[in-house]
Amino acid sequence: MDSTNGTLIILLVGVLVVVGSILVLRLHAFLALILAALVVAFLTPKTSLERFDIQQSSIPVSHVNDETLDIHAGEKQGLRQGLRYLILSNNFNRRQFEEVAEVEVVEFVPGKKEGEMWAQARILSSTINLESSKSQLSAIHPLELNAVKKRLNATIAARVANGFGSMCGKVGIIIAMAGIIGKCLLDSGAADRIVRTTLKWFGERGAPASFMISGFFLGIPVFFDTVFYLMIPLGKAMRVRTGHSYLLYVLTIVCGATMAHSLVPPTPGPLIVAEELGVDLGLMILVGGTVGLLCAIYGYFYATIINKYFELPLRETPDFSLAELEASMQVGEDELPPFWLAILPILLPVLLISMVTFIGSFPETVDANTKSIILTLGDKNIALIFSAALAMLMLVRQKRRSLQELSTSVQAALASAGVIILITAAGGAFGSVLRETGIEDLIHSLPTSSPIMLCVFGFLVTAAIRTAQGSATVAMITAAGIMSGIAQSGDLSFHPVYLAAAIGCGSKPVSWMNDSGFWVITRMSGMTETEGLKFIAPMTTSMGCVGLIFVLIGVTVLPNF
Repeated sequence: MDSTNGTLIILLVGVLVVVGSILVLRLHAFLALILAALVVAFLTPKTSLERFDIQQSSIPVSHVNDETLDIHAGEKQGLRQGLRYLILSNNFNRRQFEEVAEVEVVEFVPGKKEGEMWAQARILSSTINLESSKSQLSAIHPLELNAVKKRLNATIAARVANGFGSMCGKVGIIIAMAGIIGKCLLDSGAADRIVRTTLKWFGERGAPASFMISGFFLGIPVFFDTVFYLMIPLGKAMRVRTGHSYLLYVLTIVCGATMAHSLVPPTPGPLIVAEELGVDLGLMILVGGTVGLLCAIYGYFYATIINKYFELPLRETPDFSLAELEASMQVGEDELPPFWLAILPILLPVLLISMVTFIGSFPETVDANTKSIILTLGDKNIALIFSAALAMLMLVRQKRRSLQELSTSVQAALASAGVIILITAAGGAFGSVLRETGIEDLIHSLPTSSPIMLCVFGFLVTAAIRTAQGSATVAMITAAGIMSGIAQSGDLSFHPVYLAAAIGCGSKPVSWMNDSGFWVITRMSGMTETEGLKFIAPMTTSMGCVGLIFVLIGVTVLPNF
């Protein structure tokens, strides 16, 4: 069987295991992703593992003649004169590690591109015909080759666990801290203060815009379900006060929170997509926030038009008690933290992380000491830890909580975040074993044909998985695993942040009965299932498509930052 066809079959089997396990077997997303990772790892042939490991550890070779060859001397290679390398053929036959050549670096020569350098190496010995294989050669250090051999002997479970641990190390602290921030924002009344303040700014007539903006910014550190739980009592209260436009209030709450959920870290979906595609977190916040806000504004106008032609009655929802949340809305203004303090835990990590992105783009603007401080404070883990500490202090100050009460709130937040970390890390394991299949070779021609094609491909893959199994986060994790190999290969002709944004937008179509968010919205608002399909699904789907349009415009006009 052709290797490309084999890779495609393994990919489809992996996706089907994820979707089928969630839909048919009703497994938790964590179990579905781990099961899919094990299946993919089992089906991946050893030749694909060899190819992947060697490609990850080796360096391109060029300009082969009888006595010398050139090795690409990039920043990560650490080449120096006198260093010896082994040359392997990329044919990946049974004698892969037996047919080698040994070379020694003698000097460095400039490449054809500006700033490009190659290390010229003298051929010491060879058991392969280098001249006939020059288009399929790689240079690898002997120690790296030994490491490759050890990885090839690893068990299926060990390979899955390695991907799991790697992703957990990247995002575990961030998700845990984001959970604490969200819980403290709710318990301290900070989230309530943000909503009330925006309502004051916009007035009663501007309540829909206030709901959209509040939902968007609260959706950055707080999960979508929680944001909707928090804000729907306000929507009901506005309906009672005005006597109309309940559908508008519900839809504007949804359109703000749902876009932040899919496009702006540290929410798990966009966070893992940024990590998998190698996108700077600050840049992901900037681009994802811009695209998300534009989509939310579109959603606001969509909701305004729909509200003119349809009406949603305010119904009783006895199966979901809102007593505690509604009681919190009756808290006096003097019991809530000031607005500047309420919004600080949201803005602080964004500012710190963005500063790192800025000095990365303009390194000459700061001295070495200042740069070191900014890089330390702007580290994504440190920034979120600072923000979580600030949120906890705000909770203690505002509610006069004891350390024991604070511990209880933090414990509840970490219990919720722990589940998300497990799902995210399992998605990392799934993506890791997918890359080992050589999936980047499957779609290798896409980057050279069209950036638009690759962004649309990422969008469609995510949308198909989201529609099939319901979870936007699982869809983004799966799509990021599929696309990460090509995104990190260095062959893209555009910045991978556009691909990350396209995947985020692709997680919006189509919200229906298999989506937990669909049930949260319909049950809490009093919508029927038919009304949910009529109002929610078309709005979120069209928002995703509008977001893709903005991404395609961006990648065409400004492909690289």
